[in-house]
Amino acid sequence: MLETASEMHVEAARVQQEIKNYLGVKTSDLVFEFSNLEGKTKLDLITINPRHNQAFLFHSVTGTDKLDALKKLWEYVKNFKEKELSYTIQWVVKGDKELHTSYFRAGNVMDALQKLYYGRDMNTITVFSVVLNPVS
Repeated sequence: MLETASEMHVEAARVQQEIKNYLGVKTSDLVFEFSNLEGKTKLDLITINPRHNQAFLFHSVTGTDKLDALKKLWEYVKNFKEKELSYTIQWVVKGDKELHTSYFRAGNVMDALQKLYYGRDMNTITVFSVVLNPVS
C-alpha cells in the first residue's frame, strides 16, 4: 500500500509511462487531464495528432483518486482493441479545405463522434463520413 504523497506521485508517473509505452506515442502527443467530478477524480486521456495538430479524446475514466483513475485507464488501454469497435471519420475544420481522416475506438457511432468533438464547438468541424471498420 502506498502511504506517502511521494510514493503516490512516483507510482502515478510509472503508470502514465506504461500507458505511453503501450500506446507507442510520443509524450508530447498524449495529455492526461485530471478534474474533480462530484468528489471523484475524472481522467481524460487526450491524443494530439501531430499531422494536423488537433486534439481528440481517447478515453475517460473516473476513480477515487488520481492513481485509481490512472490504474483504471491502464486496464482500459490494455484491452480496448478487443472491446471496442473501430471507426474512421473524415472531417474538415470550418474555413479549411483539407479533408482529414481520423480513427477512433468506441462502443458506438455516437461515442466515436463525441471523441472527435471533445473540447470544441461542434460547429467548428464538418463531418463528411463515419465508417464502422470491418473486424479483423
